[in-house]
Amino acid sequence: MPRRPQPSSYAPATAILALGDAFYDPVQPARFRQAILRFRNQAWAEAVGLGGLDAAGWIQHFVRFAPLPGTLPQPLALRYHGHQFRVYNPELGDGRGFLFAQLRDGDGRLLDLGTKGSGRTPYSRFGDGRLTLKGGVREVLASEMLEALGVETSKSFSLVETGEALERNDEPSPARSALLVRLQHSHIRIGTFQRLAFLQQAEEMRTLVDYCLREYYREQSGEDGAPRLLALVADAAARLAAAYVAAGFVHGVLNSDNVTVTGESFDYGPWRFTPYWDGDFTAAYFDQAGLYAFGRQPEAIHWNLVQLAKALTLIAPAEDLTQAIERFPALFQSALVAAVFARLGIRQTEPERDTIFLVKLENILGRKEVAIDRFFFDWRGGRRRGRSPADPFYRSEAMQDLIRDMRAYDAVPGAARHSYWEEDEPCSMLINEVEAIWRRIDDADDWSGFETKIAKVRRMGEAMRSGGA
Repeated sequence: MPRRPQPSSYAPATAILALGDAFYDPVQPARFRQAILRFRNQAWAEAVGLGGLDAAGWIQHFVRFAPLPGTLPQPLALRYHGHQFRVYNPELGDGRGFLFAQLRDGDGRLLDLGTKGSGRTPYSRFGDGRLTLKGGVREVLASEMLEALGVETSKSFSLVETGEALERNDEPSPARSALLVRLQHSHIRIGTFQRLAFLQQAEEMRTLVDYCLREYYREQSGEDGAPRLLALVADAAARLAAAYVAAGFVHGVLNSDNVTVTGESFDYGPWRFTPYWDGDFTAAYFDQAGLYAFGRQPEAIHWNLVQLAKALTLIAPAEDLTQAIERFPALFQSALVAAVFARLGIRQTEPERDTIFLVKLENILGRKEVAIDRFFFDWRGGRRRGRSPADPFYRSEAMQDLIRDMRAYDAVPGAARHSYWEEDEPCSMLINEVEAIWRRIDDADDWSGFETKIAKVRRMGEAMRSGGA
């Protein structure tokens, strides 16, 4: 599971400045008509020493962007390129966000505070640099749900409604506007490396490799820095791909500018959770070919890693980079076993046995006769508790075979101890629920459904963690 937020003292950082101004552009935030705080992530604020900010201080720093003491003196729009649906685009970069501050948590881990919807930058092109309130609400819901399910994800830190009326082609307009601040380990993307390769900037590439090894993986660089970094990124990316599958999550836009070198999920646009184990399920209406469908996400992430390897050939021989790419399928398979077993709350045993069990489980869920959330809820710890709407299916011959195998595994101690597991229904985040939450906000400015859902999601997260999974 990703680390839980622990209260920590304030520790500002400016590590990004060591890269030099070839990697970013200083920018000014937009001025907003109003500032209505809709979401404040107090637990993560405390984890970076900002939990004591009062309401006025919060607005001062996370809407007006007065610099936090000791960190970046001015917001920075980061430069990058990337493949978008496998088409290379050299005209990317932070177009409606920027890096506002860097901090360190209690373990000394570097964290970024970045924005979404903070105004135009040199990379905005024809966009207005803004975010709709619905988009902000959806990002909070996605990041909260993924964090609860054990996915390494950015944290929605602050959501403020800003008062502008935005025109959008894919939402009813005028749309309410918002400003999101997110907290994550890194905003360095695969596309950051691609830009340097495109421009043939070898020295800057070495600088970036050194930075990533030092700040994100706490390793020293050297002549083998590029292949070592690629191997570390491949491992983190494999865990992310596996976590998506175990969570039933579909990101929707896994372009190379949306994959970070730390393997954190971030930037939630058309995301959805699939109700059933359906490999063809897509999140984005514009993904008509199913490139980023549920079952193709590991392939998409692997493809992006190949692009990172190609970029790194600017400073390292291709043969030195090949091994990390070739290891990805095995890394993903191992990570998927770990992620599924963690969600079930059972202990792994032998790799071959565990893999056979996983294949059986995927075949059962692939029948689409029981929803993903229902299955993992009903069988937490490898044992059934009480009644379920899926009981008729659980009595089927195929399911009985899986049950026999599942009962041979030991439960993680305390896996189903939390009272959440005694409830009638699992917590889920399906599209109809998300739309219902938004309708109440849009129609009546009623945030009770949003707040209730976050409370339920966090309760599930506590239950998942209580078993040590």
